[in-house]
Amino acid sequence: MTGEEKVTLHIKNMVCDRCKRVVREELERIGLKVQRVTLGEVDVIQPIEPVGRERISEVLEASGFALIEDRRARMVERVKAEIIQAVRRDADEDPLGMKFSDYLASRLHMDYNYLSSIFSASEGITIEQYIIQLKIERAKELIQDGDLNLSEIAYKLGYKSVQHLSGQFRKVTGMTASRYRQENSDRRPLDKVS
Repeated sequence: MTGEEKVTLHIKNMVCDRCKRVVREELERIGLKVQRVTLGEVDVIQPIEPVGRERISEVLEASGFALIEDRRARMVERVKAEIIQAVRRDADEDPLGMKFSDYLASRLHMDYNYLSSIFSASEGITIEQYIIQLKIERAKELIQDGDLNLSEIAYKLGYKSVQHLSGQFRKVTGMTASRYRQENSDRRPLDKVS
């Protein structure tokens, strides 16, 4: 590259394709050359100093995102991004075939106990609790869509049985899935799950 270098920006609260699109558009709007956008990371090709990290932070925060400078916070966001991607995939589309702990360790090339420790210290909940909360929020989304019955939703989210999903749903929300379907309320955006 002719004097240009790649800089990776780590960004908090990117949970979907729409988030990736918004971040790309906002960074390009302030004059950055965006090469790659994934959940939690953006590669920019050029020095970012003419724009400045403060300006980048302002632009991101105006759209509900945040620039992450701390190494541990970046790791927590990477864990969240991996979990979100796994929960949003259909079980038949990409079966994990392994426990989430093994999945995360292999995807992030780090010891799961270390990941679990920094995640819990940062978020105040365990990775397992976070996964359950995400799955329940995804179940709420699928229930509201109305296209699938509860058995199909359980399968799609990788539950072994509809009873397992139902039990977790009731424990997290305080109501049954059928009551939730009737009331059709109380969904949190994935970036607000903690």
